[in-house]
Amino acid sequence: MKISRDRGKSYPANSERDLTDQLPSAPAAVRIFGPDGTCAAIFLDFDVAPAGQSQVDADVRRVTSWLHRHGARWIADHSPTGGRHIYIPLAQRVGFSEARDLVEALGAACPSLDKSQHQNLKQGCMRVPGSRHKTGGYQELDMSLNMAYDVVRRPNSADVWEALVGDLRAEITAVRHLRSVEPYTSAITGVKEDRSLDTLPITGLSHRILDIAQHGMYDTARYPSASEARMAVITAAAASGMKLTDVELRARTGIWPGLAQFYSRYRTQSRFKSMKADWDNALRFLQAQRKLEKKQPDLAKVTYDHNSPTSQPPSHRAGLQGGDFLAGTSNGSPAEHQFILNWRNALTIVEHRYQGSRAGLVRRMLLRAMGAAARMTGSRFIEFGSRSYAVATGQDHTTVAAHLRELRSEPNALVTLIERGKGTHADQYMLTIPEDLIEPAGSLAWRKGKIHALRAAFRELGLPAAYIYEELERAPLLCTTAELVRATGMSRTAVSEALEILAAWNLATRSPAGAWSVNVTANLDLIAEQLGVMDQVHAQIARHRAERARWRQWLGSRILATLEPLSPGEDYPWDVYERPSDDWELADLAFSARSG
Repeated sequence: MKISRDRGKSYPANSERDLTDQLPSAPAAVRIFGPDGTCAAIFLDFDVAPAGQSQVDADVRRVTSWLHRHGARWIADHSPTGGRHIYIPLAQRVGFSEARDLVEALGAACPSLDKSQHQNLKQGCMRVPGSRHKTGGYQELDMSLNMAYDVVRRPNSADVWEALVGDLRAEITAVRHLRSVEPYTSAITGVKEDRSLDTLPITGLSHRILDIAQHGMYDTARYPSASEARMAVITAAAASGMKLTDVELRARTGIWPGLAQFYSRYRTQSRFKSMKADWDNALRFLQAQRKLEKKQPDLAKVTYDHNSPTSQPPSHRAGLQGGDFLAGTSNGSPAEHQFILNWRNALTIVEHRYQGSRAGLVRRMLLRAMGAAARMTGSRFIEFGSRSYAVATGQDHTTVAAHLRELRSEPNALVTLIERGKGTHADQYMLTIPEDLIEPAGSLAWRKGKIHALRAAFRELGLPAAYIYEELERAPLLCTTAELVRATGMSRTAVSEALEILAAWNLATRSPAGAWSVNVTANLDLIAEQLGVMDQVHAQIARHRAERARWRQWLGSRILATLEPLSPGEDYPWDVYERPSDDWELADLAFSARSG
């Protein structure tokens, strides 16, 4: 179930919880589609807002009469505002595309029917009987509990489903045709298909292909049927360098439910045999294409190679090298490595100063990102732009710039601004251990593991969950809630909510005694894919690259337009615009998208 924290306005992915015997204290909804892209019931939501109560009542009478005519069984409830829900349980699960077609066909004749829940495979959800309503009150059954329970125990057979679909054959054909002539809108980007959005940095698959794999949505003008759409995903995955096991894992775990639901018409034990057959066909097709390219060497080549995200940053600018000040601080030296570890200890000692506020949570993560940058470069001197830190922390770059100014202005600051950015160079900072922390930081044992910035999955799961997960990772034994409260400085309520989120996503487990531990088998990268976070990361990086390109263009035009040296005060907004370093585009990925 998903719990709404804004009184029923939204049900975000990070609010998902396991069903319990206790009634949730806030409005709650259940997901319609499972991780395999299929549903066990059709959910029909008749909304008062578009056409009024009389239209809702008329539409419900029309649909229930139609169901009765075909021998179907259903459950009905109503909300305090007059909205009505009809649930049609099914003995055999049906795929997203089939369910969507039927609901859209019904919607063509029922103006009050909200079709959106069946048009979103990953996020579609609905309140069920007994759930609290956002206006007060509850969803209440229109029948006795015994009758509703009997319908659930004896759901509609496959023959009933075929009868319902068959009766709407003409309407289903019409809605499919309508989708084929309308401009296709990406479920990922929310805009009309743009073929210039070629690939994503992680999977190497286009938005068009990921729309099909993740959401089951495809352009019917391009793919006449689900079979063509399914093969497009399989072929693109094979071409990108993925393995069959990678695709199968995503289909099994709910990361690609759109692809999984295409195989729902096969028996469970045969689904992945069918996928293997499709994979073999795709490999044969690609092999034939490569042979054709070899025979026609003048044709444009398509490469599926990826740039390495491990490129090192440029060396520090002249004027900061040499002298006693930098003695023993060469990049990657043991002395620098030891200093960075001691600095991390110093951050642990003073982290209490950032507790108790949202701004504090962000600054703690920003300091971790700076520590991660230092570990990556092997130096306490770091030259990253605010946009790189924005990707590392999941924030906007203007927010990062504001927090950087606050961090360097603090008494006994942990970072020091060494040199202002100029041109395409970013501001350069130095990690600093305040005088009174040198001895205590040096006496603490060094923390095991990496210094992590915000790992991608926690963009959606939240900063509190990221800090709790970090503590569970480094704890040698099980941790109680009270111990996590003391270790992180967060409130007991925040810690408990974060633990619920981690447990819901199988990132943490609770012992019978009530203590917590990290689930070492969980894969944060796959969870990030499942949450759709990688789309956010890619969009942010693409936006930053466009902004950097505009900055370089403006910078070049200003230099060419004058023979006089440019005055910082007149031509460059040094104090209000944090300029990114152009050489850090790949480091963005190393920070966030690939950490974990």
